[in-house]
Amino acid sequence: VPLVESGGGLVQPGGSLRLSCAASGFIFSRYAMSWVRRAPGKGLEWVSTINSGGASTSYADSVKGRFTNSRDNAKNMVYLQMNSLEPEDTAACYCNATLGDGPDYWGQGTQVTVSS
Repeated sequence: VPLVESGGGLVQPGGSLRLSCAASGFIFSRYAMSWVRRAPGKGLEWVSTINSGGASTSYADSVKGRFTNSRDNAKNMVYLQMNSLEPEDTAACYCNATLGDGPDYWGQGTQVTVSS
């Protein structure tokens, strides 16, 4: 399995979680890494992307200022720090690796539930 997410769970509104995604089987440092989520009954929503070197990040408006995407190329890891979580953040969260027009890779997902 090329990507394995972890770190999801149940958290109260206003709380924090840190998702991790471990990569293997491809040259991780060449790939841009994204986080994508699917809320119950909804389609996939792009959350954030970090470029291959880690110097550039972008975020959906819905998470900007609350989430931070980072990576450690020495460890083949990417992280999503999620703060000030809201019930609307409840979703299955996936990491995705992309490199130009080549094949991309997906993880199996980790569930984030924000509820009191």
